[in-house]
Amino acid sequence: MAAIAAGIGWHVLGSAMAASFYAPIEKVRSWSWETTWVVAGFFSWILLPIGMAWILLPNFLAFYAAPSGSLLLKVALCGAMWGVGNVSYGLTMRHLGMSLGIGVAIGVTLVVGTLVPPMLHGQFLAKFLSRGGLWSMAGIVVALFGVALVSYAGHQKEQQLGVEVKEFNLMLGLALAVVCGIFSAGFSFGLDAATPLRDAALRVGVNPLYARLPSYVLIMGGGAIVNMTYCFTRLTFKKGISLRADLAQPGGTLLKNGLMAAAGGIMWYLQMFFYSWGAAIIPVRLDYVNWMLHMSFYVLCGGLVGLALGEWKSARGRPLRLLWAGILVIIAAANLVGLGMAAGS
Repeated sequence: MAAIAAGIGWHVLGSAMAASFYAPIEKVRSWSWETTWVVAGFFSWILLPIGMAWILLPNFLAFYAAPSGSLLLKVALCGAMWGVGNVSYGLTMRHLGMSLGIGVAIGVTLVVGTLVPPMLHGQFLAKFLSRGGLWSMAGIVVALFGVALVSYAGHQKEQQLGVEVKEFNLMLGLALAVVCGIFSAGFSFGLDAATPLRDAALRVGVNPLYARLPSYVLIMGGGAIVNMTYCFTRLTFKKGISLRADLAQPGGTLLKNGLMAAAGGIMWYLQMFFYSWGAAIIPVRLDYVNWMLHMSFYVLCGGLVGLALGEWKSARGRPLRLLWAGILVIIAAANLVGLGMAAGS
């Protein structure tokens, strides 16, 4: 039971990084969002995944030359799928608002990323009809309810404080949120597809805590191609922004912006670094719950980070009660999943 608690704890830490990585990025000044995202993405999706794999693997090039090209392509395409979801995330927020957009998108990606991999392997009934599986399924349902509560609390807070979404469009926003959620689950699909890479890393002596990290080179690399293409296209063709203008800022501004963007990128990577630790401790047969834990804790930690940063200081009454209720429900969901893992052990 202690090992299960430790695995869940590492997922909480990873989700806390995911929920707070944008804090340093918000301190960037005089740069377009696209330039900031490129710099942050270089650290999170390119430099750190490759650097960690280079450190961990006895022979970096031989490791990636050994698997079939079809396996490598499959994993990278799952990463590209996640990259499309990442790009559409901003459009979802534009038309639905932060709270509702996050709630729907995270809810969809939680369900799709958790349930689809067992279905693809023909293991759905075997995994979820056991005693432990039923507990875990209950945890997934309760987590969805918690995500909905926290998201609705955020929506209520925005209404209470008079925050308006200028381009609000419910039907378009919901459609985009669903698309975003489905495509964002590509990261979960990539982790599942990269199981042979994890096993190969274990065979060459990589510590189980780090065995998933080499697959990030391909998953995050596929996502990086989509994100970088999107950003550089906008920097090239969109009026009012350009990479040259952003890099023409004074040296002090460039240094501060670069450090803040890099810090955000490093924190983003750390979410998946600690995801690897949590997933390594949780039994392999229960791999499917890792994604559910990460996404539900992401919403939970997002609410706590918002409280810590004072985003809720002007909110009163119902929104705060809903927020705390949602937080408690997500904690209860994690306990249900823990019971499921204990029952299946």
